[in-house]
Amino acid sequence: MPAKSGRSSEDVALQIEAAILAGRIMPGESLPSEREMQQQFQVSRGAVREALRALKEKGMLEIRKGAKGGAFVKQVEVSNVSASLALFLKQHPVAPEQLVEFRENIDRTVTMLAIARADDAARQKLLESARKLQVAAAETDPDLEVLGEMDRELNLLLGRMSHNPIFEWVMGALQQGFSSYDYALYEEEDFRRQTVDNWVETARRIAENEPMLALSSISNHYVLLRRCVERRTGDEGTIVQAQQSGINPTPNEQSEEI
Repeated sequence: MPAKSGRSSEDVALQIEAAILAGRIMPGESLPSEREMQQQFQVSRGAVREALRALKEKGMLEIRKGAKGGAFVKQVEVSNVSASLALFLKQHPVAPEQLVEFRENIDRTVTMLAIARADDAARQKLLESARKLQVAAAETDPDLEVLGEMDRELNLLLGRMSHNPIFEWVMGALQQGFSSYDYALYEEEDFRRQTVDNWVETARRIAENEPMLALSSISNHYVLLRRCVERRTGDEGTIVQAQQSGINPTPNEQSEEI
């Protein structure tokens, strides 16, 4: 439709966005040329370009150059959504207890969905991965980065087992942004051993279709986490700032600042 005068570029952008969201223009498809859109919307080429620029910034379009270039509808991937949410979480720090509380409730819901919906192969994969984490953590001088990555993969696998893409996106964002101070559990030997043992127990209960016992294991994880955070964080601001920057403070750095 002809764009409304006075805010032509905004109206053009809204019409194109509505067409994309309604499925009239599918991911991967190209928009008409700038000249064609200029005629369709009855606006200047500058207004068309401004509308396309705005939609590109929103992540809805990608602009390709060359003979076969133009404006194309962008396929938004789970990783893009998770990365954006992770950035938002980093820029809006919350208190440790609020983050732990949110994670615990998410994990409980995802666990119940995983038990109800995941197939045997996925359940066994979760259990095998948890046991590999347990073995890696039992080494004399374990690589904490490797343990952290294994822990993240377990959480992401559990999210996929829910067969609900929204939970998968949120789990991915939390793991990219920060993981409820889980890294602290792996930096101290006693908490590390209890954490990996509890992961195995949780995975085993999921594999055996025992929801109440699985939820008990989830609760136990967050009991450990709260104890660990209370022991290690004399200055919550230090930890929050480190999480925002994506850097986990070492035990020595924490003790010095405390």
